[in-house]
Amino acid sequence: MGDASSASYIRMVHHLIEKCICFNLNKEECMDALEKHANINPVITSTVWKELEKENKEFFETYNKDRVDRNIEEETMQRIQKMLSDAAASKTDDDEEEG
Repeated sequence: MGDASSASYIRMVHHLIEKCICFNLNKEECMDALEKHANINPVITSTVWKELEKENKEFFETYNKDRVDRNIEEETMQRIQKMLSDAAASKTDDDEEEG
């Protein structure tokens, strides 16, 4: 690969990583997705990701914190939905016993 084509390839990987970030993927998920869907070696994705982290330290700190916060919110919502579902099932069971 010549310098121009190498730079072009790295820019493409950079662009695809940005797409992964739009879908809220972490580095490992991005590596898996790009390997599966774009046939990009995970080592290349990891290397480009690390360089992006170095160049955009503050962004990635916020991004990673927000990902954790969103995961906590999602887990909380799932627990609430399960509690509501369990309560509805319990109510149905109670109604059947009375009837």
